[in-house]
Amino acid sequence: MPSTSLLYLPELGQLALIAAFVIACFQVLIPLAGVHLRQPWLMGYARSLAVGQTVFLLASLGFLTSCFLLDDFSVAYVAANSNTLLPVPYKVSAVWGAHEGSLLLWITMLGGWGAAVALFSRSLPLDMVARVLSVMGMVSVGFILFTLETSNPFARVLPSAPLEGADLNPLLQDFGLIVHPPTLY
Repeated sequence: MPSTSLLYLPELGQLALIAAFVIACFQVLIPLAGVHLRQPWLMGYARSLAVGQTVFLLASLGFLTSCFLLDDFSVAYVAANSNTLLPVPYKVSAVWGAHEGSLLLWITMLGGWGAAVALFSRSLPLDMVARVLSVMGMVSVGFILFTLETSNPFARVLPSAPLEGADLNPLLQDFGLIVHPPTLY
């Protein structure tokens, strides 16, 4: 069990995911309003919102990874997919080894591509960038909402957390799982 100062990592991950959701909602609305109203200053928010969403998604994924590395079995997803004897590389890959974590990885990668569009599209017309990033925000809104509502990787097993986790599926304890999902996305 993690020390008292680290007990709130799952809640911080959940808050970061909620913040990414709120930013994604703004990423949908503000740039499209700018396009509709022909206001470049509103369209200009698309880039910073896309990057902001990615920062919070990366934080959320980082908090979940920390829960695995610290063997925080009060998190249901960690308890179901890890144990104290699992080697560190497999603890990291267990983050995306099942449904909830895989969705979080996918959303984070989607956010990363949105940030890439935001950062490397300076030569494109502002209204086009605003539309593209707004549509990417729409996709993020859907997937983040689905994750928060039905596939939350930060759900707790309280008040009685198990002392040991169930273990990562033996079929997934392979080097391929470490590299395959991140490179696939």
